[in-house]
Amino acid sequence: MNQDLEKIRSSLHFERTVVLVKPDGLQRGLIGEVISRFERKGLKLVALKMMQVDDMLLEAHYSHHIDKPFFKSLSDFMKSSPLIAMVLEGLEAVEAIRLLCGTTKARSAEAGSIRGDFGMGYTSNIVHSSDSVESAKEEIVRFFDADELFEYDKTEYLNIYLPEL
Repeated sequence: MNQDLEKIRSSLHFERTVVLVKPDGLQRGLIGEVISRFERKGLKLVALKMMQVDDMLLEAHYSHHIDKPFFKSLSDFMKSSPLIAMVLEGLEAVEAIRLLCGTTKARSAEAGSIRGDFGMGYTSNIVHSSDSVESAKEEIVRFFDADELFEYDKTEYLNIYLPEL
């Protein structure tokens, strides 16, 4: 049955992706709200931790911004307090989570999105989410050790997506 389940899962485009609740989300007490939005959407939480980031991690994570004038302030902001890192799984999870988060510029993000409802800034925009399946794979390894990722069957997935099992 596990082999059948894995075959069906892979055909349904189950993806894993990273979400970070940034320092402003932690400081404003929005962690529960952010996580609950993903849970209410039906995504499966497979990893969760609080962590303090350092320069080495930030340089790897934001390598595409490292030469930009705002990198130092971004780095300082991300180190200003711990953040919450999580891995979520679900059908087409990367796209679903990007929609839930809203556009990066929070003050113009869609109403109903996390950034649209709670953010005003560009750097201070409550959350980060992987922008592609490829980025998600890199970010999962960057923020989590293999033993911090949990495998379990989500009953909701079994009932909705796999009714014949």
